[in-house]
Amino acid sequence: MSLPEAAAAALKVFEQAAGWEQRARLLMQWGERLPVLEEADKVEANRVHGCESQVWLLATVEDGHWQFAAASDARLIRGLVALLLARVNGLTAEQLREVNLADWFNQLGLSRQLSPSRSNGLNAVWQRMSELASAPTA
Repeated sequence: MSLPEAAAAALKVFEQAAGWEQRARLLMQWGERLPVLEEADKVEANRVHGCESQVWLLATVEDGHWQFAAASDARLIRGLVALLLARVNGLTAEQLREVNLADWFNQLGLSRQLSPSRSNGLNAVWQRMSELASAPTA
């Protein structure tokens, strides 16, 4: 499966990063790109459970293609979530099921630096995306 344009751009940038410090800076920059969620969207129904940080996730589907929006109170998590969104936004539910989360962060050179709690949080976000995409649409 070919990468969405945003994911290909992220991969190119991260592949050129020399070491963890540069990747960490890039991660923060990606987090700053996340569109700001309205306070009205930061409700319990949109909160992702299983994260130590606060993470909110919204999803819409248009013509069978999913678009996710998210926010977090933690800078590093914001960056990780932004990279996850770059990888999955615009995919169909079937394409979403084919995404390998661990492989994606490994390609970016970030998997070794993910603490267990951050990995768990990312997996919780991914799990929630999968649940939303597999639920019957109204």
